[in-house]
Amino acid sequence: MTINDYKFAGKKAIVRVDFNVPLNENGVITDDTRIRGALPTLKHILEEGGALIIMSHMGKPKGKVVAKYSLKQIVDAVSAALGTPVQFAEDCAKAAEQAAALKAGEVLLLENLRYYPEEEGKPVGIDKEDPAYEEAKKAMKASQKEFAKTLASYADCYVNDAFGTAHRKHASTAVIADYFDADNKMLGYLMEKEVEAVDNILKNIKRPFTAIMGGSKVSTKIGIIENLMDKVDNLILCGGMTYTFAKANGGEIGKSICENDKLELALDIVAQAKAKGVNLVLATDCVAADDFCNEANTQVCPSNAIPEGWEGVDAGPESRKAFAAAIEGAKTILWNGPAGVFEFDNFAAGSKAIAEAIATATDNGAYSLIGGGDSVACVNKFGMADRVSYISTGGGALLEAIEGKVLPGVAAIKG
Repeated sequence: MTINDYKFAGKKAIVRVDFNVPLNENGVITDDTRIRGALPTLKHILEEGGALIIMSHMGKPKGKVVAKYSLKQIVDAVSAALGTPVQFAEDCAKAAEQAAALKAGEVLLLENLRYYPEEEGKPVGIDKEDPAYEEAKKAMKASQKEFAKTLASYADCYVNDAFGTAHRKHASTAVIADYFDADNKMLGYLMEKEVEAVDNILKNIKRPFTAIMGGSKVSTKIGIIENLMDKVDNLILCGGMTYTFAKANGGEIGKSICENDKLELALDIVAQAKAKGVNLVLATDCVAADDFCNEANTQVCPSNAIPEGWEGVDAGPESRKAFAAAIEGAKTILWNGPAGVFEFDNFAAGSKAIAEAIATATDNGAYSLIGGGDSVACVNKFGMADRVSYISTGGGALLEAIEGKVLPGVAAIKG
């Protein structure tokens, strides 16, 4: 069933969204991107004559009631975004009466799902090494099903529009779908767009395909790198992982970040790329700093010849040119992870060069997908969000999808 085909008139829809928005110390939302992302789905249900039950998590309260993670703080913001008053259920598992009383066009927001350990389905207060852990895990899985069944009982249909948690087999993202037949469960508009974006990158590739993987550690990206190795024409590896590769090849990297236990892995990636005919682009020069702050003294030096006491903090000018050359002729582009410490303006040039090259390629007809919090923050910082094809809302979910893993939140609906 698709959201466009479903008849919501007179029905109650329970919708899983990702309203895990950042709040300041006064409980004020500092970035409402996730709320805005869910609006097309939520407004469609209301406009079609349905009643709306919204559920989400916030933060990591680990199965306990923690005031700073209460969704009560965002009721006014959600009301304003939807243009209609939003009721609030103080306890997500005891909202049956409020849900039953909802009329067409009315909205109920449930309290944080993760106040209940059953949402994540992990035993609390028992170590994995404890002999009793497996029994506790089994009991928790049974409790998780009951929790999901309770949530399902509030509504006639279920909509999952939370791509950011689609890689988790939680009560509200996957288990709940078992309590609705195929005609009464569906993906929301945001989820549909995210799944389509991943398919464009992995299944509908237009060549050349350039992937840019940045960030501090090669270990966190290895699954993605290996899956992409059979698909890409150009693979740019940048950011902090640059220096693990430089050291693996015998370079001097000063006090730059490095995974010393991944040097063999770095060499293996280089060998894999060569064997598969992938153009592997690594930074040849860098901006090095004598301190980790925006005002530090800097110098440009080879990535494999960084002086003692200095650390690589951004891609150098020659590297930026090489990155741009591999990006600007591409027809499919994936970017995950910055080229340097872009949070500091003085070390943002490498990431900005990547963003500019992607924008240029997109202007010339390429399909570009930006995913992962830091990459999204980059394109927003540089004012280029409207010059790329798609910006993903799901960090971990997107990465697991690109690794080729099945996302439980999608499989629970699409099979």
